[in-house]
Amino acid sequence: MKHVDIFTDGACSGNPGPGGWGAILRFNGIEKELSGGEPETTNNRMEMTAVITALSALKEPCEVTLYSDSKYIIDSVTKGWAVGWRAKGWKKSDKSPALNPDLWEKLLALVEKHKVTFVWVKGHAGHPENERCDKLAVAESKKF
Repeated sequence: MKHVDIFTDGACSGNPGPGGWGAILRFNGIEKELSGGEPETTNNRMEMTAVITALSALKEPCEVTLYSDSKYIIDSVTKGWAVGWRAKGWKKSDKSPALNPDLWEKLLALVEKHKVTFVWVKGHAGHPENERCDKLAVAESKKF
């Protein structure tokens, strides 16, 4: 199985508001940058879109180390919350609706396809790839 490092970040001006996302995929020393945005969205949706788009860009199942500053994504996946929400019809343990079920469906399918190890990085703390993804995300959000 090929190993790919993925770095992602999302940004939103206002929450909700115009948003953007950025991702860097690294395989065998070669990097590919991806980015995009939406005119009316939330920060969490942009964080999720970055991860979904990056994992979707992989042409075959891969071993992935995914670096993100989003505790929302990392905790929801690694602690099993998102799988639990899906099993309960997108309801949280307190019976309130889970947010972003459309994106969680896509993200969970991709996590089940690839062997993903999530690594949390502190945002805005000088991590070079996280800083680059943030710049991509902010630039995309400013297009709206």
